[in-house]
Amino acid sequence: MKSLLFIITLLISTCLHSSTKFEVPRSSIVEVKELAKDRIYPLFIKLPKSYEKERDREYPVIYLTDAWYSFQIVSGATRFPMNSGVMEEAIIVGISYSKGSRGSSSRIRDYTPTKAADWKSATGNAAGHAEFIRSTVFPYIESNYRASKEERTFVGNSLGGLFGTHILLTEPDMFSSYIIGSPSVWFDDNVILSQAATPADKSVKVYLSVGSLETPDYGGKQDMVAGAKALAEKLSKNSVLNIELKFSIISDAYHDTAFPTTAIQGLDWIYRK
Repeated sequence: MKSLLFIITLLISTCLHSSTKFEVPRSSIVEVKELAKDRIYPLFIKLPKSYEKERDREYPVIYLTDAWYSFQIVSGATRFPMNSGVMEEAIIVGISYSKGSRGSSSRIRDYTPTKAADWKSATGNAAGHAEFIRSTVFPYIESNYRASKEERTFVGNSLGGLFGTHILLTEPDMFSSYIIGSPSVWFDDNVILSQAATPADKSVKVYLSVGSLETPDYGGKQDMVAGAKALAEKLSKNSVLNIELKFSIISDAYHDTAFPTTAIQGLDWIYRK
């Protein structure tokens, strides 16, 4: 018994003091350049478990904003359902911030649809960033991996959710499905709610969610619940949009805790077999 205890203690000690770093399985980071702006964006890429064995198979792609935050969450949350076969396998691509940017400047610039005069940081590059994804990121992924050009899912939260809403309203067919978490509808006096919608050629699935505690009553700076409800109403009543909308309010979730639930529930709704 003592010898067994010693072995267990030794194993624990070895693990705690090991210099081996944890890595997301089957993942890599590449850098792509936005030629128009001379900016470099890292892409975090994870391939499905069956990718090497099933060489004739093409996979849908899940594109994430805020890669440093979202890539680990989505990779971990989908690992079991995808590996066990209850969820369709997909390539995961996290689009990170431009290299050399400070703090949140890259996401504020790239995820906002209009130039807001009352912001110190640069804003209003959503259309340009969408063009970068369409003209540079998509071709890179689809030429280097067995990635579907038809099945693309957008995942964005907060300002990333605002960015996804902008794409949905202006270029709905750019993605076949959207997961929009806690969108910053409030930005620039709710300008996104007045954005005209472009007709979609194909049916698009949209999962929209917000935490029930994302209000000033619970410490939030903005009433994200009211904003999400207003957006849901706009999407559901717009006759030119060809979408299947699922709107969810996540119980007992704040702005900083709602996204993991949003991501896995949205992906389960889209990819569950």
